[in-house]
Amino acid sequence: MKVRFHSVNFSADVKLLNFVQKKMNKLDVFYDNIVDGDAYLKVEPSSDRENKLVEIKLRVPGKELVVKKHGKSFEGAIDQGVEALRRSLLKYKEKLKTMV
Repeated sequence: MKVRFHSVNFSADVKLLNFVQKKMNKLDVFYDNIVDGDAYLKVEPSSDRENKLVEIKLRVPGKELVVKKHGKSFEGAIDQGVEALRRSLLKYKEKLKTMV
């Protein structure tokens, strides 16, 4: 899957980008018609410990799935986001089956 990365307020490390790519590639197992995705990694200027924001947009034919997660680390927020997208993809896939 083609993923475009956008890091806001910081410069993302190659290890982090590879981690995101690896996690998002696993979504192909649940739905194989994924067009592409965008991953926005942001560091919010706050004193709160959970200042890492991950927003993932996934495009499938006829729909765009979006999830936003906050976390203490990008890895944790990405894990939560990918899990939420996995559930959304399964719901979307079931919905398509009932329409046919």
